[in-house]
Amino acid sequence: MADLEQNKRNVIAFYEQMFNDCDPRGAVAEYVGEEYIQHNPHVETGKAGFIAYFERMAAEFPGKRVVIKRALAEGCHVVLHCHQVWPDGLEYAGIDIFRLNEGGKITEHWDVLQELPTTSAHTNGMF
Repeated sequence: MADLEQNKRNVIAFYEQMFNDCDPRGAVAEYVGEEYIQHNPHVETGKAGFIAYFERMAAEFPGKRVVIKRALAEGCHVVLHCHQVWPDGLEYAGIDIFRLNEGGKITEHWDVLQELPTTSAHTNGMF
């Protein structure tokens, strides 16, 4: 049976290391299983494609940050609700879904991303 709290800790540590610490290679080595399936159409599937994409993002956008607002876990999946802040002034609300293997390693990823609007029909915010 999956350790849901440990899976959440693993995914949060992975995301912080690869995005905020700009160390996708180290994050993959520590937290990704043998297989890595990617569903984001901008990132090649597999570990090498992931590393190449996020190493390029780190070089092109130094200072990018993600703030994890919440993490949910069920079965072999962890979902992160995130606030991305990019140095060019863009901000996004994102949902990242990860599938983990029985050993707590990440094996699959999906995401949806929405640019934060400048106006809103309410004052509830995105987070």
